[in-house]
Amino acid sequence: MKIQLKEIAIREIANWYLNNNEEWVVWYKGKLNIRPKYQREFVYKDKQRDAVIETVRKNFPLNVMYWVKNSDDTFEVLDWQQRTISICEYIDGKFSIDYQYFHNLEDSEQDQILDYRLMVYFCEWTDKEKLDWFKTINIAWEKLTDQELRNAIYTWTWLTDAKRYFSKTSCPAYNIASDYMNGSPIRQDYLETAISWISDNHIEDYMATHQHEANANELWLYFQNVINWINVIFPNYRREMRWVSFWPLYNQFKDTNFDSNKLESQIKKLMQDEDVTKKSGIYEYILTRKEKYLNIRAFTPNQKREAYERQEGICANKNCPEKAKHFELSEMEADHITPWHEWWKTITENCQMLCKNCNRVKSGK
Repeated sequence: MKIQLKEIAIREIANWYLNNNEEWVVWYKGKLNIRPKYQREFVYKDKQRDAVIETVRKNFPLNVMYWVKNSDDTFEVLDWQQRTISICEYIDGKFSIDYQYFHNLEDSEQDQILDYRLMVYFCEWTDKEKLDWFKTINIAWEKLTDQELRNAIYTWTWLTDAKRYFSKTSCPAYNIASDYMNGSPIRQDYLETAISWISDNHIEDYMATHQHEANANELWLYFQNVINWINVIFPNYRREMRWVSFWPLYNQFKDTNFDSNKLESQIKKLMQDEDVTKKSGIYEYILTRKEKYLNIRAFTPNQKREAYERQEGICANKNCPEKAKHFELSEMEADHITPWHEWWKTITENCQMLCKNCNRVKSGK
């Protein structure tokens, strides 16, 4: 490991800036790779980007940059990608500060920026040293997400192809599935979700296994199959679908022939049911018939008290092992007399009190 600190004026490297916004960004006569494969996409907001330029214009110090020197005398930005691109974009005329573009500044103002000296650590590291260090740092004031860290570790041909589908602005995954997804493609949320689906949440194992494969076709095809299945089974989109974990349902029911019209009728009825407090759980419920997904509205303290007094503290289960025993209210739990799934309501007339043991035995059936 070799590390050497140097000062470099911006004018020494402020040429040959090329950015295709998707695969690569280079500077410094094409010798500085600002976005190596393990790096994240550009995530700075305008306020952060502008703050970098204001720091340079006021001759305030910026943090030290880290470049990795390669064997062919090219370099990679290990830390400072976001700030580096901010400087490049400003000098290249991509945005203005206080309505002033770089090319509109006075010559003296341009010279002040170009003469600004960057502090750069030139590092000669092995790939392992480079990626281990990258994993431990926060880059440009934006903490790395778990998936960005995984990308740094498992970078190779498979990841490059996977990012083409899941990690770019308006990527194919966003175009077909944004209604069902949370997060942002460029923060790797879509990629993380897709891998978690196909791997049953064993993301790192899957990435390690496929790291050196030529493409991510398996992942992309699986993702499309899940989304297509959702569109066929639940053609009427509702915003609650964004919060549903569809991939376990797809894995379990993809070969089951459902009547989408009947499912829609049930969904509509449940959406209007005030007892269902978790509307997003309706989709899991109508396929699995497990009421736990719905968070059925609980009986109120008054309803419990009324049922308790009506029963005189005796468990309503005729087969209770402690038949005729008087229980305190705290020793009992409310239960639907007629099961909720038979479309009864959580109302006083349908409330009975069971001892805790009987209620838990019944719930486990």
